[in-house]
Amino acid sequence: MTTARTFLDLAVWKKAHRFVLAVYTLTAGFPKHEIYGLSSQLRRAAVSIAANIAEGFRRRGRPDKARFMNIAEGSLNECEYYLILVRDLGYGDTAALLCDLSEVSRMLRAYSHAILNPRPPSNF
Repeated sequence: MTTARTFLDLAVWKKAHRFVLAVYTLTAGFPKHEIYGLSSQLRRAAVSIAANIAEGFRRRGRPDKARFMNIAEGSLNECEYYLILVRDLGYGDTAALLCDLSEVSRMLRAYSHAILNPRPPSNF
C-alpha cells in the first residue's frame, strides 16, 4: 500500500467526489422552486463531505484530522436524509446514490479509524 501524497490520492475522496458529481446531475432536474431549497442544501452537504476530507488531509495532528472526518460524516448523514426526502417527494430515483453514499460512509469510517488507531511500524 502506498502513502497518499495529496487528498487526490485518497480512494475515499475520489468516491466522495464522484458522489458530488452525481448529486449535481440529479439536482439539475429538480423543479425550479427547489433551486434555493432542497437542491442547494443537498449540493452543499455533498460538497462538504469531499471538502472536509480534503481539508482534514493536510491537518497535522491526528485529533484535528479526525475532527474533519467527523464533520464529513455529519454531512454524509445530512445527504442521506435529503436523498430520502428527494425520493419521497418524487423528484428522482435515489437508490444508486444511497448505495454510493453507503460506500463512502464505510470508507470514511475506515479512514477515520486508521487516523485514530495507526498501525505500529513493522520490524522488517
